[in-house]
Amino acid sequence: MSNDGEDEAVPAQLALAVQLPDDETFASFYPGDNAQLITALKNAAIGQGDEVLYFWGQRGSGRSHLLHATCAEVNAAGEAAAYLPLDGHRQMSPRMLDGMELLPLVCLDNLDAIAGVEEWERAVFNFFNRRRERATGSLLISAVSASRNLGLGLPDLASRLDWGVAYQLKSLDDEGKLSALQLRAELRGFKLPTDVGRFLLNRLSRDMRTLLAALDLLDNASFRAKRKLSIPFAKEILGL
Repeated sequence: MSNDGEDEAVPAQLALAVQLPDDETFASFYPGDNAQLITALKNAAIGQGDEVLYFWGQRGSGRSHLLHATCAEVNAAGEAAAYLPLDGHRQMSPRMLDGMELLPLVCLDNLDAIAGVEEWERAVFNFFNRRRERATGSLLISAVSASRNLGLGLPDLASRLDWGVAYQLKSLDDEGKLSALQLRAELRGFKLPTDVGRFLLNRLSRDMRTLLAALDLLDNASFRAKRKLSIPFAKEILGL
């Protein structure tokens, strides 16, 4: 295939891009102890990052949020980025990776989901090789654990993950989660009282997805009822 043909393939790939949440940006991510990782991701967004960046963290730690944020930065600059959530691989074809090596930024989320899935491991491995030949742009990969613990069946793919820099996304402690909730509330235009935030932490699962979903529910209910957030109101709305 000629270079011209490959270039024409890019828009077709972009049509397959996942819709990014408009509220998952760097501004809405409370950094905690992850300043170094966030700086590396911001550098990747402006084309100054490492060729391959791998980071891992437990579920709900914000891995997808950070990848969405990096893609948003690239898109805001008028460049193209692809985000591929590999936990949905059963509904996708590995051929989705064809042509993505042409893009300035590619994000592969939840790599652990394809561990042991031969056709997908092989497709990602081949994608690595095509991208390395072009030596352009950044490839960001996330998973739930360090690469050596993923249980990949293709040794060559495991070795590729060691080519770049690796970071652990450190989970927030309770104070950090409270600050993250208050930041999200501020960005949404309301105030989360500290006592209500602590109540949520004490009564709900402490993963950020659950906490943020509860915050959204309270925000909407508060707006409709024209009531300020309070512990009694939170109990009523969340059934606690």
